[in-house]
Amino acid sequence: METIFSERHNLRNSKTELFGGQLVEPFERPSRAEYIIGRVREVGLGQVSEPDDFGIAPILAVHDDAFVAFLQTAWSDWQAAEFKGEAMPTVWPARRMSKHIPTHIEGRLGYYALSCETSISNGTWEAAYASAQVALTGAQRLNDGAKSVFSLCRPPGHHAAIDMFGGYCFINNAAVAAQHLLDTGAKRIAILDVDFHHGNGTQDIFEARDDVLFISLHGDPMDAFPHFLGHADETGSGAGTGFTVNYPMPPNTDFATWRAALAKALAQIADYTPDTLIISLGVDTFETDPISFFKLKSEDFTTYGADIASLGLPTLFVMEGGYDIAEIGLNTVNVLQGFESAS
Repeated sequence: METIFSERHNLRNSKTELFGGQLVEPFERPSRAEYIIGRVREVGLGQVSEPDDFGIAPILAVHDDAFVAFLQTAWSDWQAAEFKGEAMPTVWPARRMSKHIPTHIEGRLGYYALSCETSISNGTWEAAYASAQVALTGAQRLNDGAKSVFSLCRPPGHHAAIDMFGGYCFINNAAVAAQHLLDTGAKRIAILDVDFHHGNGTQDIFEARDDVLFISLHGDPMDAFPHFLGHADETGSGAGTGFTVNYPMPPNTDFATWRAALAKALAQIADYTPDTLIISLGVDTFETDPISFFKLKSEDFTTYGADIASLGLPTLFVMEGGYDIAEIGLNTVNVLQGFESAS
């Protein structure tokens, strides 16, 4: 399996995250990608390639123009306002408040943020842009005949909504890849999100559409970030009714329970008969992940990789979460090897 990877992920190296009432080193840090690419190379998974550059148009195909323009200038605008430290939102257009977009960077940060843990620093836009190109290149490889590709995206993307960033995500890489596939000939795409956290941004982007089936297995939003989407009664709207499926699960969910939900999800994907499957691959379901509460073990990732392969679909794996533990590389590659062994 070919891996698409860019060293430009290192440009995203913020030093500040708000966690548990303290400012800490971000859990989403460059070493995550280094653990993963190291394991890819250690096991000889396949060729490692630089991404091609598809430009900004595929990003604008799923994200609001003004939001993307904000991401491009947020750091320079923050510096121009002479704030110290990294750019972090402090105020939001909360319930019953005006939805006018402020001109001042403090107000715009809050308008476009869905949470406050994710700071913006020098290089954030450049790394996010490169991450989207990694996903787009993987999608194009499938167009060119590959059966499976791993897009090692960093920063991740599944929390990025049409016009909001947060949860370490700025551009929704899986959504950008899905739209590219649709724009180049596919009729239906399925996105299966196996990250511990709900893919609220992906749901937001495709909620009213029937050309993308979005299914997410995740920690119950009553107990887990992002809290405000991901309930089982959310099934899409308008033309998209029935094409959003959520499987929220409680603290301490074990692999047997999680795998039973996966089996239901795979059956729904098979019934949908998509042209291509995109996996939002987060391995923060691991039992010792520092910001999650599922109990999967390393061997379970191999098992469910094989389960996904049973669909027999062209498959793009897009990297999402999994936080700074040494096993992130092992667990990620276990999924990919399990998939390959059963393909």
